[in-house]
Amino acid sequence: MSDIVFELLAFILVTGATLVGERTLFARLSVRRRLGRDVAPPRPGAVSVLKEATVTNRVLAWVQAATKPTDPNETTRLRRDLALAGFESPAAPIWYVICRFSLAIGLPILLIAGSAAAGKPLAGLQAIVAPLALCGMGLLTPFYFVRGRASSRRADIEQEFPDALDLMVVCVEAGLGLEATFVRVATEVRESHPRIAYEFGRLTDELSAGKTRPDALRAMAARVDVDSVKSFVALLIQSNTLGVSVAQGLRTYSAEMREARFLKAEEKAMRIPVLMTLPIVICFMPVVMVALLLPPGIDVVRTLAPAMKGGQGPAVHATAGPPGGAP
Repeated sequence: MSDIVFELLAFILVTGATLVGERTLFARLSVRRRLGRDVAPPRPGAVSVLKEATVTNRVLAWVQAATKPTDPNETTRLRRDLALAGFESPAAPIWYVICRFSLAIGLPILLIAGSAAAGKPLAGLQAIVAPLALCGMGLLTPFYFVRGRASSRRADIEQEFPDALDLMVVCVEAGLGLEATFVRVATEVRESHPRIAYEFGRLTDELSAGKTRPDALRAMAARVDVDSVKSFVALLIQSNTLGVSVAQGLRTYSAEMREARFLKAEEKAMRIPVLMTLPIVICFMPVVMVALLLPPGIDVVRTLAPAMKGGQGPAVHATAGPPGGAP
């Protein structure tokens, strides 16, 4: 009995010490993060504000030259689509082309080789349709992957931006300048909102590199392709041009953003009854109809089936008396 009590006390002490240590360490790390003490100083040459715009790898450069489209607008469009999906490397279009051709050629080869290894080689119409279908799937899969990733990234930025905007309003009203506000917001929301923090960080890098504020803001709006961010950029540019107070404009726009989020949530709530109609009709109505109509249907079948066969339906059989009516 004493051993059990001793083990229980030891377990309680170890658990309590672990919880207290975790809370103390978390509080210290949170304070250090807010004060900026845990941010390592940038190493010389480790991070550059300027981005590479050309491909240095010889193999990738050869692939780029071999697969370069004749229309330059198509190349620009592809780069923009990949940038919207988060692939901003200069080699991203080359890897995109390599993935498409590799899947288009590799999937049919794998199908043919796998069928031959399994002892069931493709024959007839199947030998033509299946490789062509896999080839088309290989060509279209990277396209839809990039489109889906870009759509998901836009949705995430649109979800993260109102919180960052509220924090910007607080920073501007506290007396920070616009550039310092971007730096502060990017630092504070780096863990919770990494995408909008990256965009604000890149905006401050471009401003530090000498880009004008309107050009840097327009570049950020083009990178994210979100309507709320575009309106925010237009507001800042107009405030800078007309000399209007940035704090008042941000406060008004933040209130409008909250109202827009409320209306969007209300719209989604009002769509729920309409969206529930189809599952109810498909799933619940057949069960209700069967539960209501099955018993009468069984009675009808039991009654009409003998009559249709020439017999009598279910009736009460009376006891027949002797002939002549004698008792």
